[in-house]
Amino acid sequence: MPAETRALPFPGDGRVAVVTGASSGIGAATARRLAADGFSVVLGARRMDRLTELAGEIGGRAVELDVTDADSVAALVASLDRVDVLVNNAGGAFDAAPVADADLDSWTRSFEVNVLGSVRVTKALLPALRASGAGDVVFVGSTAGLVSYEGGASYTAAKHGVHTLAETLRLELVAEPVRIVEIAPGMVKTDEFALNRTGDAAKAAKVYEGVREPLVADDVADCIAWAVTRPHHVNIDLMVVRPRAQAAQHKVHRES
Repeated sequence: MPAETRALPFPGDGRVAVVTGASSGIGAATARRLAADGFSVVLGARRMDRLTELAGEIGGRAVELDVTDADSVAALVASLDRVDVLVNNAGGAFDAAPVADADLDSWTRSFEVNVLGSVRVTKALLPALRASGAGDVVFVGSTAGLVSYEGGASYTAAKHGVHTLAETLRLELVAEPVRIVEIAPGMVKTDEFALNRTGDAAKAAKVYEGVREPLVADDVADCIAWAVTRPHHVNIDLMVVRPRAQAAQHKVHRES
């Protein structure tokens, strides 16, 4: 149709959004933002105490979910009557070791959560997303999925996997009413990401030391909400978002 008659961006309007890894960080912020935008939010994560509290706060529904477990994913699917948006946010980094010192258990965990978890949930919910007539699959990737760097190759390799997963799925579903969106944040300061990666609070603090205004979870949630509320003929293939202090993966301005 002519551009002047296209529909305006649409809000949630009761559309059902499933957010994985919703108990903290970007996932929790995304659940809050989508609920504020009118979505009916289903929050999935393993830590039900946090999840239940957040669901009560935003009027959402908490579902215990382990994306690495097929039965857990099947139980999520069975509990849903409708799905319009899936935000594949569950993930994380679990070490910062060079390849020469690779911990293969850490590599396995990284791929299980970041890559296979996203595949497992996406595959399970695709029928419902297709049936919605205007489905969205959002992958929360990382600039680590676009540019490699020393240390923590288990994470960069996994996020490269998420990036190619999004690209491939977009090609495969081009004739169907499902958008594939990838949001790739750079440096985001959350309570748990760097701590889980380093295992040490002091080392985690060093990651952000001297960086003026790193991104926070709400910044990424804002990007996700914007992408899924565009008119459905508009697909945000890939959005790279960094703090202004981070010009590139290796170029970060730190104030003394």
